[in-house]
Amino acid sequence: MPALAGQFGMVAVGLTGGAVAVETVFAVPGIGRTALGAATSQDLPLLQGCVLALLGLGLLAGAAAALVRRRLLGSTAREAGLGLPAPAPRRIPLAVPVGLAAVLAGVIGWGLLRDPYAVDVAARLAAPSPGHPLGADALGRDVLARLGHGAATTVGTAAAVTCVSWLVAVALGFVPGVAAGLADVANALPPVLTGLLVAAVAGPGSGAAALAVTLVSWPPLAAHAAALVQEIRASRFLQTQRAIGAGPLWVWTRHVLPSVAGPVARHAVLRLPGIALALASLGFLGLGARPPSPEWGLLLDESADYVERAPVPALAPAVALALLAALAVCLSSSVGGPRARTHPLLRPLRLRLSSPVASRKVRPLVPPHATPPARSPHAPAAGARTADRLP
Repeated sequence: MPALAGQFGMVAVGLTGGAVAVETVFAVPGIGRTALGAATSQDLPLLQGCVLALLGLGLLAGAAAALVRRRLLGSTAREAGLGLPAPAPRRIPLAVPVGLAAVLAGVIGWGLLRDPYAVDVAARLAAPSPGHPLGADALGRDVLARLGHGAATTVGTAAAVTCVSWLVAVALGFVPGVAAGLADVANALPPVLTGLLVAAVAGPGSGAAALAVTLVSWPPLAAHAAALVQEIRASRFLQTQRAIGAGPLWVWTRHVLPSVAGPVARHAVLRLPGIALALASLGFLGLGARPPSPEWGLLLDESADYVERAPVPALAPAVALALLAALAVCLSSSVGGPRARTHPLLRPLRLRLSSPVASRKVRPLVPPHATPPARSPHAPAAGARTADRLP
């Protein structure tokens, strides 16, 4: 629960400011759409008001999450008396991720063998056929080819952004005081608004979209890492390691870092589809890759006006994103997972206690001035042989 408390605030703020694409498509008068309209129309006071409102919401949610986490930890945060349970790995049948990966790789590989820029005017908005397995778009270009070639731009960029966000989150997780404030501020800015600011400086494109998503994708991971570090500091395992002579560098590199990096890596893999969707949203709104690039967001944007007449060109990238999300959920159960049911912080202690030297029976030392314990009248004598006496 302490590790999840910070995520509730992050999700609430992220949904509030990050639903710009949904608000734009369905004409919902939300704060994200208002900020986007103010930015495009150069209404600076309204844009400043939207940004301040989002920042205030982010700081308020962050403070509330920190208070809840502190209340959940209680006195263990000061007394180092928290006992961490042994993680139980969750296994997903191997056939599920293998099947998803095979379908996704097969479609992408098939599309890479075709020309994504070849125009067939006679096949405009054509239904799926042997010549065009997923149909054709409004210009007569093969949807399967554009889907396959766009995977390198969307999925590859999302994977790179995920890796960078994971590295930043793990680094900032060891300084929770610094990471908390930065995470609340960065999480309050929606990717679309950040994309507008980056596009205004560097111009629209795939690189600008990747930079914008990177700037706002690390806060949930950093909040997770900071919460884990705080829990480990509050646990009794660190005191045990120091008691057996382990130095600070050994403890942090061999126990604390693996205990934080693994769960945050699984969290990062789970966020890979969301990052890909954020990149697609920037492309959908014209802030990412530029035409005629076959980026999945552009595919959605180009097919939106003809979705009733030709739904397959719009469904193809959407189904691909759904398959990517399902594959990420399956992979998250194996990335950074525990290799044994014993907690990583307990393994060195278990090895020490199971060694021949530690397992020998040691007689307690009795000070010379201590009074020997009184012998019960029913107790056997020192040289007596009884069946109940231990050898």
